[in-house]
Amino acid sequence: MRRAPQYLWDFSPLSVQLEKTAAAATKPKVFIDGEAGTTGLQIRDRLARLDDLQVRSIDADKRKDADARKAMMAEVDLVVLCLPDDAAREAVALADELGADAPRILDASTAHRVAPGWAYGFAELDKGQAAAIAKSKRVANPGCYPTGAIALLRPLIGAGLLPASFPVTINAVSGYSGGGKSMIEAYAAGTAPSFELYALGLEHKHIPELIHYTGLTQRPIFVPSVGNYMQGMLVSIPLHLDALPGKPCLRDLELALDAHYRGQPMVSVVPEPGASMARLEPEALNGSDKMELFVFGKAELRQAVLVARLDNLGKGAAGAAVQNMRLMLGLE
Repeated sequence: MRRAPQYLWDFSPLSVQLEKTAAAATKPKVFIDGEAGTTGLQIRDRLARLDDLQVRSIDADKRKDADARKAMMAEVDLVVLCLPDDAAREAVALADELGADAPRILDASTAHRVAPGWAYGFAELDKGQAAAIAKSKRVANPGCYPTGAIALLRPLIGAGLLPASFPVTINAVSGYSGGGKSMIEAYAAGTAPSFELYALGLEHKHIPELIHYTGLTQRPIFVPSVGNYMQGMLVSIPLHLDALPGKPCLRDLELALDAHYRGQPMVSVVPEPGASMARLEPEALNGSDKMELFVFGKAELRQAVLVARLDNLGKGAAGAAVQNMRLMLGLE
């Protein structure tokens, strides 16, 4: 028997069809320049779960074609740069050639984090930071390590509990996914060590960002490290409480952090963690875009360890990028 032809017709009322078409046309359009990299893929995966924006792409063989990228930039509302620093600067120059038709830009590289005219994409930095991101045409996504360190230090400096001139040491460990293509390949191949410190020349590229947004006036000692696991991060800062003015207690530090982040959906302060936790592992928030802050210590010893836990690919990269993107596009 001959089968009748099947047609994929939309038999809904014309008004409904028109509404669907209009809704699709009004969705903001986003182009991820560098979508094949680790951060780009993570952002793309998150955006695939959303239905209130459109993600535009160019053919894989034209990803380095300046004309093709510029043409795409002219068609979209926002461009996310997931590129090395020099390539990110070149991409911004390319967008600038479009003049009034240039899209808004969210840069996930280090290139513009302390540059004039760029908003810093840590929405919880201060009370008005989310609004500053929302209205800015150029936003720099924070680094993963600075996200944790700034989250811990800035509220305490703002509250007067930690002097801006205090000599701070920041220790941190991340999964190898934060180390770029060569590090990821080394760990995947089994040729990398189980654990290593790096940037021991104390010249890590995150230092300017750390100083600028914590409010520190004395250069901190920053010692990053990488473990043999894919993702997850701990940033820790030890403090001698009697060396601080006013000699605060552990609870004073915790209350200052809680006052700063209360009501924030992405950042939370874990109350009195020392009563229930003797250890802290870095992978607990993997797959999440949240960050947890802790104040560990022992009152009689007058010592504290501040800790931030986050997914370096979540709140430390792609999760923050999507949060900033939605602020910039006026989405819920």
